[in-house]
Amino acid sequence: MAEEDNTNGAAAATPGQTPQVKMQILTQFVRDLSFENILAQKGTGGEVTPDVEVGVNLDAKKRATEHQYEIVAKTKITSKDKTSSEVLFIMEMDYAGVFHIEGVPDEQLHPFLMIECPRMIFPFIRRIVSDVTRDGGFPPLNLENIDWVSLYRNEIMRRQAASQEAAKPNA
Repeated sequence: MAEEDNTNGAAAATPGQTPQVKMQILTQFVRDLSFENILAQKGTGGEVTPDVEVGVNLDAKKRATEHQYEIVAKTKITSKDKTSSEVLFIMEMDYAGVFHIEGVPDEQLHPFLMIECPRMIFPFIRRIVSDVTRDGGFPPLNLENIDWVSLYRNEIMRRQAASQEAAKPNA
């Protein structure tokens, strides 16, 4: 006779052991996408030397369903001509992933959401950026890998410095 599993799919842990982390991408989607080919709108052409600037912001929120979180990577890419500083194109995209996460201790949940979840959806963001820039009349832009750990640490240090600055009495 087979034993019955009463954990309802959750990882069981014996006392003193950390629970096993369970992570699943439930869905991912483009929430918002904008691409402006400013070079074509101006009607100019010729040789340009692009300088690309990429900015990424992350938002994370708990969903109404237990153990579900939504992560949104907000990407803004601006390409300018190095010689004239004229804008060639601007691309903005909000890309979301909905994750089911269990077994992560509360004190580690925020870094987990802001590091591991974006790491999972980034290849899809990269592909969309490549396709959109190519379809927009430019060579495909292949984004470099992002060091999500460094990005997270830098943001934490920036917030700490800002709160310390705000706590200083005005002279």
